[in-house]
Amino acid sequence: MLTGLVLQSTAFAQVKLGGAKPDLVYLVTIVLAFLEGPTSGATAGFFGGMAEDFLLNLPKGITALTLTLVGYSVGATRQYMVTPSPLLPVAMVGAATTLGIVFNELVTFLLGQHPGTFYVLKIALLTGLYNAILTPILFPVIRRVAEASRAKKVFRW
Repeated sequence: MLTGLVLQSTAFAQVKLGGAKPDLVYLVTIVLAFLEGPTSGATAGFFGGMAEDFLLNLPKGITALTLTLVGYSVGATRQYMVTPSPLLPVAMVGAATTLGIVFNELVTFLLGQHPGTFYVLKIALLTGLYNAILTPILFPVIRRVAEASRAKKVFRW
């Protein structure tokens, strides 16, 4: 999560697609929730959102709330999807990123900031598309890190 946040704020900060930048914290949270389930997804989302809020000087707690809900939702819906298609993570990352950004902007709007509606939809769709494009590249890396961090089974004789 920390590596994704550092890459997002340094290397990917200059890369733009139609005015939108990739959001690697969303991508890592969604992939971890997809692989590990709702508890890990919500935990990763909370800590990644708080780190993003503090590092990027955003209103504190909104991104953490959004990513916690996104991580839990993706982890909970994953158990109902049984297709072995390799496009499922790509579609899941794109859709969940778009919905998460729209929810984040809705909460921001309810707290008194007024972004433009069409601008928010454009940025949310482009960020979701950008994250979906990056998913085939980063999914195997995140999967290996997640597998390496699991507790080893202990065998007793």
